[in-house]
Amino acid sequence: MDTPRDARLRELARRCTPEVARYLRRRAYPLNDADIEDLVEEVLEIAWRRLDDVPSGAELPWMIGVARNVLNNARRKDSRRRRQLGQMRPRSLASSAEENVVANEQLREALARLSALDQEVLFLHYWESFNTDAIATALKISKGASATRLSRASVRLQEAFEENSAASDIEQLERTRDE
Repeated sequence: MDTPRDARLRELARRCTPEVARYLRRRAYPLNDADIEDLVEEVLEIAWRRLDDVPSGAELPWMIGVARNVLNNARRKDSRRRRQLGQMRPRSLASSAEENVVANEQLREALARLSALDQEVLFLHYWESFNTDAIATALKISKGASATRLSRASVRLQEAFEENSAASDIEQLERTRDE
């Protein structure tokens, strides 16, 4: 017979696992399904150990926050392993999930100019449809800090996009003149 704790984890896994897997798949591209499943399993193990810490009503943002940390840990581990082996993996010719989603080259360049934290806040808001409360839970920051970071990241993205657009327009004019 299931204990209330077992039932809560089962319900949490049922509701959140597909979203957590999609979150990881978009950010960990091009990992295969088995790698994604391993990361999701690690998120669920952490959820089981810290089930009492999962905020009621904000389960998905909490799980996404855990997934973000699990993915960051996996990336650090992989980076350390590559450094220890002295091998640098060549950049893949295949585009990442973000590159496929952000088809506009100017927008992609503007996003690349932002810090990793600015990118993460914008991705959580626009891709995951998280409001500032959910972002705060995922990033383990206050709600006020979440709103401020989202606002500032949006302004920085707009500025970077406008700078890229202006530079692109000038390049286009120069190419036209040369022809």
